[in-house]
Amino acid sequence: MRDFQFHRPSTVAEALHLLRQASAGKLLGGGQSLLPVLKLDMAEPSDLVSLSGVTELRGIRTEGNQLIIGAFTTHAEVAASAEVRAKIPSLARLADGIGDPQVRNRGTLGGSLAHADPAADYPAAVLGLSATVHTDRRTVPADRFFTGLFETALEPDEILTAVRFTIPQRAAYAKFASHASRYAVVGVMVAQYPGGVRVGVTGAGPSAFRWTAAESALTARFAPESLAGLTYPADDLTSTPEATADYRAHLLPIMTKRAVQTALG
Repeated sequence: MRDFQFHRPSTVAEALHLLRQASAGKLLGGGQSLLPVLKLDMAEPSDLVSLSGVTELRGIRTEGNQLIIGAFTTHAEVAASAEVRAKIPSLARLADGIGDPQVRNRGTLGGSLAHADPAADYPAAVLGLSATVHTDRRTVPADRFFTGLFETALEPDEILTAVRFTIPQRAAYAKFASHASRYAVVGVMVAQYPGGVRVGVTGAGPSAFRWTAAESALTARFAPESLAGLTYPADDLTSTPEATADYRAHLLPIMTKRAVQTALG
């Protein structure tokens, strides 16, 4: 790990100023994604700008049909929140299944989304729950947020401030998890809205995506049987030592059916 300057601002404006002044600045959330990268010398920032003191990035509240979660809210806080459990219980359960207690108590919603690990859980929720990602300067619909492997629509000097999740009629998340890391080999968030069903998928490809064929089938009839015979092409999925693309293609409809079954209760 190389030397760097450490900063702990108290406002988003101050954090932005420090980030723009640095020659190679990086934002630091809970550190669960960035610190391993630094230890492997895969990044060499001149400055680390910690967001831990920016209280405006914390908190959970409801506005109309939107559940708003601040970017610095930890996974453990999402999992334990009475507001989340009441409005989108599937999101609380998803957060409770991330990593281990240390990761859940340090890792943040914003940090996870900005890092955009292709096997992280939150990307499936953001896509499935028709979310919008809010930054210091704009809002980005979930469908346009993930742009590739570990890539997002965020600019280098842009700070993710909050996520607005649209409260569904019902929803559920099903994950086939890695035994070692608890990351998703395939994870699927299914959410039903008056206008149709959304299916967000993580772990299967180079970045999270929506399975539109499953959405159409489930919009016509929200039942596991609606997915009978539905497949996803393995050519579009990822092969790793842990799971081949063919195996991920096999898992995808299975996990989608399990999510629908869970949502139906």
